[in-house]
Amino acid sequence: MDRRRSPRVSAHLPVRIWGVDAHDLPFMQLVSVKNLSSTGAVIHGMRRQIKPGEILEVQFDDEKAQFRVIWTGLHGTHSAGELGLQRLASEPCLWGVALGCYSELVAEG
Repeated sequence: MDRRRSPRVSAHLPVRIWGVDAHDLPFMQLVSVKNLSSTGAVIHGMRRQIKPGEILEVQFDDEKAQFRVIWTGLHGTHSAGELGLQRLASEPCLWGVALGCYSELVAEG
């Protein structure tokens, strides 16, 4: 049974993220969104270790929002380099369109 509160849409969107890694070192990296919803996203391509609970800044185009790291992919597994992110309630939705419209934009693309 899926515990997600909102539907996910597969995506391949470039985003810039920055914050502090598991070694308390600041970083900035370009990654890709693997899937998204109105409240969160899964990103892949991370080269740094990040602790769950950490707050990261995410930028898509000219928009920025803060997200909490909910889970991290384990090294040596198919989810290595992935992060599950949840948008902080006070932050804007980065994707710029209602999620139901997103698939139409990709189709027009």
